[in-house]
Amino acid sequence: MLDYAGIRAAELDQAQRARLVETIAEYVDNMDSGHAKVKMDEARKHLDQTYFGWIGGAADDSVFYYRIQSPVILIEFDHQTPVALDGPRTPGRRHVHSVVRTPNGNDYGKDLLRQHYRQHRNDAGHGHGR
Repeated sequence: MLDYAGIRAAELDQAQRARLVETIAEYVDNMDSGHAKVKMDEARKHLDQTYFGWIGGAADDSVFYYRIQSPVILIEFDHQTPVALDGPRTPGRRHVHSVVRTPNGNDYGKDLLRQHYRQHRNDAGHGHGR
């Protein structure tokens, strides 16, 4: 469970809401087109229940974190400390992480491959050994 943080989309003006939808689409459009359409429809349906949170600066060279969260989508963007890169061990613009998930979708940390093998272990036609 992750508490909501930031400003609700319902409190944004029309231009700000449009930019929020564009930002969500930037992530969702990486999905297969059929899945992306379904996810964007869900995101738009829950837009008034969507929160946008920001931590950090807004200058061209700033590091920052943001989260977009609703009942149907969770997006996080974070400038990370570049552990394997040369340079200072502080967050920088050279190393970012992003995540797109379904909140409470029961997918985080699941071993989906193991689950698949278990489900099909007795199915000789499926091509997995016993």
